[in-house]
Amino acid sequence: MSNYKLANRDNWKGRASNQQLYLHEKISFSSIQDPLPVTNNKTIALLGYSSDEGVRRNFGRVGAALGPDEIRKQLAKMPNHLKDNTRLIDFGNLECKNQDLEEQQIEFTKAVSHLIKNRATPILIGGSHDLAYAHYNGLLEHVKTKEKIGIINFDAHFDLRANTKENNSGTPFYQIATDHQDKGQVIKYMALGIRKDANTKDLFEFAEAHQVNYLFQKYFNMNYLEHVQLRLIQFLEDVDYVYTTIDLDGFSSAFAPGVSAPSPMGFSPDIVLESLKLIIDSGKLVGFDVVELNPKYDIDDQTAKLAASLVHYVIHNL
Repeated sequence: MSNYKLANRDNWKGRASNQQLYLHEKISFSSIQDPLPVTNNKTIALLGYSSDEGVRRNFGRVGAALGPDEIRKQLAKMPNHLKDNTRLIDFGNLECKNQDLEEQQIEFTKAVSHLIKNRATPILIGGSHDLAYAHYNGLLEHVKTKEKIGIINFDAHFDLRANTKENNSGTPFYQIATDHQDKGQVIKYMALGIRKDANTKDLFEFAEAHQVNYLFQKYFNMNYLEHVQLRLIQFLEDVDYVYTTIDLDGFSSAFAPGVSAPSPMGFSPDIVLESLKLIIDSGKLVGFDVVELNPKYDIDDQTAKLAASLVHYVIHNL
């Protein structure tokens, strides 16, 4: 993997306790090219998708390639509540070389598959949302023929744009949907936080044609919590495993100013955390990622801290 870089240990700094009270004291490091020691203990694998090529192709503002390391820096300072025998391992980043997004997706798929093969739960950080196509394919390699992976995407956008010209940050779920269509299957996809002002009518038509579950942003809030939970439960009951992805540009820019496509009209962290709790409690979560952090436009590391807090919540509730 010529585009692979080992983790930079300098990202993991913070207050010292000598008791592993903080995650920078808990973290260990490994290479994606090496097998992990066999163990029955839980292993949480951090891997970065250091690329914003998909954003550039999608006419967004670039800078998300810097996202993974900024998330690490904020996560490092957070308290450690993991069990002593739980392994938290940083596997570094895969970068996009020579604007070759397709090659990066292939290599990232292999990396995710490697983690699953070694019984690790992938927690992936980006980076542009084209990460999702590679993440999903890596998970899919370890699913039996009749088993179904459901995708839950927290996002303002469907990301169902056609890739007739090239793959980009707006095409990952279109690619997955058409891959399934070629096999005579239907994508199991739920999008939470969708906005009419962020998706063209042809995207809604494609979503309807492919039986995509979605909930508009105006209903994705704490006032409609019971409805959100019911929709999630119905979706979860119909799948064997769940891949969950959070696009930070789905949040209101009041919470997430440092993203590739900001908007004040997004959702808030409280409804996302309630939804994550239900997803994790189902016992079906097999992969999680958070994407589209753009540090170039962040304010006081607010978006990086939000992303790190989401990762912190997930790894402590698996």
